[in-house]
Amino acid sequence: MASSWATLGVDLHLEPNGTGGVRRGLTDALRDAVRSGRLAPGSRLPSSRSLAADLGLARNTVAEAYADLVAEGWLIARQGSGTRVADGGPHGATAPPAPAPPHRTPALPRHDLVPGTPDLAAFPRTEWLKAARRALATAPFHALGYGDPRGRPELRTALAGYLARARGVRTDPDTLVVTAGFSHALALLGEVLRARGVRTVAVESYGLDVHRALLHTAGLATPPLPYDDLGTDPGEPGAAGAVLLTPAHQFPMGVPLHPDRRAAVVAWARRTGGLILEDDYDGEFRYDRQPVGALQGLAPDRVVYLGTASKSLAPGLRLGWMVLPPALAAEVAAAKGRADTVGALEQLTLAEFLTSGAYDRHVRASRLRYRRRRDALAAAVAARAPEVRVTGIAAGLHAVLRLPPGTEESVVQAAAWQGLALHGLSFHRHPQAVTEPLDALVVGYGTPPDSAWAGALEALCRVLP
Repeated sequence: MASSWATLGVDLHLEPNGTGGVRRGLTDALRDAVRSGRLAPGSRLPSSRSLAADLGLARNTVAEAYADLVAEGWLIARQGSGTRVADGGPHGATAPPAPAPPHRTPALPRHDLVPGTPDLAAFPRTEWLKAARRALATAPFHALGYGDPRGRPELRTALAGYLARARGVRTDPDTLVVTAGFSHALALLGEVLRARGVRTVAVESYGLDVHRALLHTAGLATPPLPYDDLGTDPGEPGAAGAVLLTPAHQFPMGVPLHPDRRAAVVAWARRTGGLILEDDYDGEFRYDRQPVGALQGLAPDRVVYLGTASKSLAPGLRLGWMVLPPALAAEVAAAKGRADTVGALEQLTLAEFLTSGAYDRHVRASRLRYRRRRDALAAAVAARAPEVRVTGIAAGLHAVLRLPPGTEESVVQAAAWQGLALHGLSFHRHPQAVTEPLDALVVGYGTPPDSAWAGALEALCRVLP
């Protein structure tokens, strides 16, 4: 039976070379493996067919790389005995240690399917510029001063109205704090919770490690909540003083928090005095039925609602917001006032963008565009890879592709060699989670511009088992 590349026990960290493409990258990596001794003299290499299948490459690419190294003397190819590492390097000489490779910025992927970013090419530049001009022309001179650490009143008022109408959030401008995105908000909350005596914030078994890291920086432990067929189970989070949830569309699994569990976690918060941190990261993008309303509407006194413009507009705007229980609002505003990072002009522009109706129009157009992409993704996978199941697609800008058991690592590696950036589900799994690991891909279909979507989808289908 032909040997598999994985059975050799060699971790090559293969990357395509920016100047010579995939073939040069493979040739350089194999040469370095021989030179450093990771591939010992006499070691038999897998067949070109086997290695090509393992790496997701064309067989000719691997065969040509082998041929290059045979010509240089690093490898020996004999009929009937396969390809082996030559003794003593090229021409029998001992090769000197390889110099450290020069530092270079990794090449950008040809297609980016990493979740978390919208189609930036579709940012409404013309409407945003109009809103910026109107906002600047009508802003009072004192609007350019330091101002209220909670944020510009124009934006807080506009957000309070929009969130009540679109997401069922119960708030007023006085309990709303504008932030420089979700991470800024979570860092502020971590500081305030720690000062209040909280030592543990329970998080979901699947989520973003950067969020856990922010809480750790604040001195908070982040144990994982149970996860099962109904999704996250946050009802009894042990000794936690707070829980961090994505209840409208769990990231990355893509399911809403079950109604019974919504009620249970609210009951826990009221009984214990705990807080629920609600990350409503893509609540505006639901496709098959009405959006799931914010959990905050059930318990405004126990839920901190967090949202941003990162998915609806662009993360580079660095605009987010928190709707806080009244008892917490003053402490968070004071913490933000010690290191405010949100520009007044951006706030005034977003306020104008919201009140003029431009934001609603942009969200409606984006929802239609992303729904078409979602439908194309589901149809292509069903036709090209029937063993792969597409899930978590009722809302949001990403899908979870359930893979056959044991295939996630090889598919992610093959995708990298196709110039396709994406995450396996294991990337988002809490290191202490007790749930059974699943083999899956988390595919962000919002990022590629319209002109590149067909190519990205074709590249994805090529690497699916």
